[in-house]
Amino acid sequence: MSTYPEVRTLPVPDGLEGERVDAVISRLFGFSRTKAAELAAAGKVQVDGAVAGKSERVHGGAWLEVEMPQAPAPVQIVAEPVEGMEIVHDDDDIVVIMKPVGVAAHPSPGWTGTTVIGGLAAAGYRISTSGAAERQGIVHRLDVGTSGLMVVAKSERAYTLLKAQFRDRVVEKKYHALVQGHPDPMSGTIDAPIGRHPQHDYKWAVTAEGKPSVTHYDLIEAYRAASLLDIKLETGRTHQIRVHMSAHRHPCVGDLTYGADPTMAKRLGIGRQWLHAVRLGFEHPADGGWVEFSSGYPDDLEQALETIAAESR
Repeated sequence: MSTYPEVRTLPVPDGLEGERVDAVISRLFGFSRTKAAELAAAGKVQVDGAVAGKSERVHGGAWLEVEMPQAPAPVQIVAEPVEGMEIVHDDDDIVVIMKPVGVAAHPSPGWTGTTVIGGLAAAGYRISTSGAAERQGIVHRLDVGTSGLMVVAKSERAYTLLKAQFRDRVVEKKYHALVQGHPDPMSGTIDAPIGRHPQHDYKWAVTAEGKPSVTHYDLIEAYRAASLLDIKLETGRTHQIRVHMSAHRHPCVGDLTYGADPTMAKRLGIGRQWLHAVRLGFEHPADGGWVEFSSGYPDDLEQALETIAAESR
């Protein structure tokens, strides 16, 4: 196997005349703008033989040379018990779980903690082999820092039908979120596209270049410094609730990544975003009948809610 880096060279199409280097790399090679900028900052991009910065403008016909990043090593599934993961429902086609905080849905590069897939494997569950090798059976995900209900496909039939339901927005996904302050109006819809954050690859943001994203919310109870919301997702973008509530100036309590007040999180004794997937409804892949599952709050969220309620008396 060659130890030399892979370098790809392409002419800049006339249609990209005057565009920034990072934008051109993103369009031609499929990288995020952030990744393209990182390659340029590392000196791995040349235009007509000269090292180019991310913000340089290119002309049509220029030769763009990019040293491609190395492919990540294959991710392995480790069968490891997951403390606190509860089986809510189990049959021949699906298993519905309550995912605890601090657990990823599936393995990914750089993640060394426990996963839903690994936890199910350790418990002896056989799940669908459809999907990428490291995420077999996974038809949707919750953030590592978000707890709540997930459904995992056990049969190939279930995987295909559930993926279609998520794609076609048939699935009902409801969350409860404790957010800072008091949204105005108290019930409403946030319709704002979400895409990669322009500066931070690990974050997402409301951006004109993002995908359509719609979040509906209703007030459950208002406290002195926060509001408990019932949230229904019409779409399922990564970090959607967290991004929309932050953009609405009411970040989830404890969500320091998206601008929550760290002093409030410390006062409430919460080390993650107050966000829980409380209800999940879908057409069962066996017979098409509608099924619904619900979940109560984990102890840390319950305690934080009791604390802020006591402060409001």
